[in-house]
Amino acid sequence: MKKYFFAITVTLTLLMGTQRLDVNAQTPDYEKYGKIATAVINEDFPDETVRNYRYMGRKQIDDRQVLDSFQYKVSVNKKPVIITVQVAHDVKNDRLLSLSVTEQLQQ
Repeated sequence: MKKYFFAITVTLTLLMGTQRLDVNAQTPDYEKYGKIATAVINEDFPDETVRNYRYMGRKQIDDRQVLDSFQYKVSVNKKPVIITVQVAHDVKNDRLLSLSVTEQLQQ
């Protein structure tokens, strides 16, 4: 009886450890740069709340560099504006290379 209880306990412990690893693995790798992009938007538009934040995707620049794009909708002078933030970074050493912000009036 003790052997069965021990075997079940070990199996459950191993399964719970695997689930913890899966939770960490599901964190998107662009999250750090999304936070940086959001901080830039909050700094540029301090009176506006960020609405409709959206990750637009990633483009490969070369074997080390990628470009992640983020889109925000804000109001400027009561007019809707779409802000695009593009963040170029090095995937090997996880460092920011450049950041650009463009504005476009929403039609």
